[in-house]
Amino acid sequence: MEQASPAGEVTERVWTVPNVISAVRLLLVPVFGVLLFTERDVPALVVLVVAGVTDWLDGLIARHFHQTSRLGQLLDPAADRLYIFVTLVGLAWREFVPWWLVLVIVARDVLLACLLPALRRHGYGPLPVHLAGKAGTFALMYSFPLLLLAGLPGTPGDLAWTFGWACALWGVGLYWFAALLYVEQVARIVRESAP
Repeated sequence: MEQASPAGEVTERVWTVPNVISAVRLLLVPVFGVLLFTERDVPALVVLVVAGVTDWLDGLIARHFHQTSRLGQLLDPAADRLYIFVTLVGLAWREFVPWWLVLVIVARDVLLACLLPALRRHGYGPLPVHLAGKAGTFALMYSFPLLLLAGLPGTPGDLAWTFGWACALWGVGLYWFAALLYVEQVARIVRESAP
């Protein structure tokens, strides 16, 4: 059995429980997409809930058992972004949400991707995920099942729509707030590295 790394240390290990969980989450993205686009909402909701629970679980295991790895730091946010993107496109395609919501969230990720060359030029990889970014992702992931349930008739659908949009708007706000924090961090790195 592999030795656990000391608390807070990021290792180069590949075969860790959190990495396996993140890999399974990634493999479930196309399954979720097919279910969502073919309007099999109950199985799609189950996959989305499993993805959300395992997202929380892999982070908990990584911290508690000191299995934080560089691969995990890439896999986990990649899975989050893919679920957000596939869900948004599916919900917009089915007219549960407007297309502007997709554009606002995708624009944020495009902005962050544009920062990566500047970070690499100065010897940095992707910045650690900020708490605001995690909270925004959590709010968005929480909003999607609710927005999907908004299609139910009567009070359950109305409540799902209200709480779903509340979570979605908070998620977008936190998502963009985190993006501005990343922009500020990159600007500071560039300024401090200037000759």
